[in-house]
Amino acid sequence: MELSRDTSREAVWRSHIDDPRTPGRMVSRLRSLMMKDLPLPICRPILFFCIGTDRSTGDALGPLTGSRLLAMGLDPSSIWGTLDSPVHAANLHASIDEAYTAFRNPYVIAVDACLGRLENVGMITVSKGPLRPGTGVSKTLPPVGDIHVTGIVNVGGYMEYLVLQNTRLSVVAKMAEVISKALSQVAREFAQMSQETPDNTGTLSTTCD
Repeated sequence: MELSRDTSREAVWRSHIDDPRTPGRMVSRLRSLMMKDLPLPICRPILFFCIGTDRSTGDALGPLTGSRLLAMGLDPSSIWGTLDSPVHAANLHASIDEAYTAFRNPYVIAVDACLGRLENVGMITVSKGPLRPGTGVSKTLPPVGDIHVTGIVNVGGYMEYLVLQNTRLSVVAKMAEVISKALSQVAREFAQMSQETPDNTGTLSTTCD
């Protein structure tokens, strides 16, 4: 779980889950960032690191998103972190090592919940650069991701663990639905642009000689 920071609009895109324009705008933002980082032909496998735990409602955004991506038919090897197999503080180091051993030069999209200001609760953000999980609960964990997606699930600043435990599931579930649909769409788009013809699972694990 990350702590939301105030940064420039150029660095961070954000939109509220109740705005009907959010899904389309999120896809456009993801597509724009990825096109800058992944010139054609696309030779890097795309992985989704969905960080969090199913033991805390507020911190379940990542694994819930990962499970939805799996249900949408994306290649299971590209999804790291689900409700059945979460990636969290205790195994994040090992998961990163395993992913970078299994895939050559992967392009990682990280997903996590975060806490922020009251007026920003319900916002989804998309940012360039790595996610820094654990900052919201004073943990030092390795940064992960070429770009990252966060959902501001509740208010930060005081008794963060208790706040996460008392976060509304409806907010988290709605965020996971929007995020997973956007990620699934861009995954399939980039599969079609890769040098190999994608199969019907949306696999993106293409490599170049």
